[in-house]
Amino acid sequence: MPTTEFRRILLDGNAVDVRVDGDDLVAGDGRRVAIADATHLAPVTPSKIVCVHLNYRSRVTELQTALPKAPTYFHKPVSALGAHDAAVVRPEGCKWLNYEGEIAIVIGRTARNIAPADAGDYIRGYTVANDYGLHDFRDTDSGSMLRVKGADTLCPVGPGVVEGWDFRGKRIRTLVNGEVKQDGTTDEMEWDMHYLVADIARTITLQPGDLLLSGTPAISRTVYPGDVVEVEVEGLGTLRNHIVTGPTPIRTDVGAQPTESEEVLSTAQGGDWEFRGIRKPKPPQP
Repeated sequence: MPTTEFRRILLDGNAVDVRVDGDDLVAGDGRRVAIADATHLAPVTPSKIVCVHLNYRSRVTELQTALPKAPTYFHKPVSALGAHDAAVVRPEGCKWLNYEGEIAIVIGRTARNIAPADAGDYIRGYTVANDYGLHDFRDTDSGSMLRVKGADTLCPVGPGVVEGWDFRGKRIRTLVNGEVKQDGTTDEMEWDMHYLVADIARTITLQPGDLLLSGTPAISRTVYPGDVVEVEVEGLGTLRNHIVTGPTPIRTDVGAQPTESEEVLSTAQGGDWEFRGIRKPKPPQP
């Protein structure tokens, strides 16, 4: 089945939806801009961003845990949304920012109380996502994941929405500074895209543009300011972002503060840190 990719860019000072045509992006009025010269925006404007916790079997094996009987979810605020080639901000005073390369489902029609067999009719297409997590707050937000996964810029998606794409048997990789860190396929998923949409839509109305992030393979690790992180998905393209430090520190006069507990360190380092000091995690870079 042929696919079509749509992006949203800043063109002559306006947010414009464009179609990919070879190495160019074409607006509805015929204006063209080279992809290499475009300033990308997030390709959709969701009313909600829903993410599944565990789905890829390699990730389950890595964490030495077991899948639940049904998927569980958390929510990213829409203020976390970011774009292709944009900065991902690690707040000053935090150290343990991890990538998680994912595929995001883009809802195309209002969906409520639908069967898994019909869910494909409500999906517009798919895009690449990176479900960054700020594990410094894991001790206080491990239940809701709000500050862990919800800080500004921690949900870049793009570069575009691909319509007509079949999610089955597709490769997904995450690279840091050109080195492959995650490498898996969608065949590892316990629950496929249609199941996830139907599951959420049982009780939550999904609107056009809403995003459902479908899980990450093994090897989520910490990245540092200056790193360039790319998520490649076969048939969807490459989402690229760079890590920067925020201009102001986390306030100390309110709220829970960043921590470095055993849970924080072991989660940030993928479970390969031993608590008794036999193997220490890589010290954070400035």
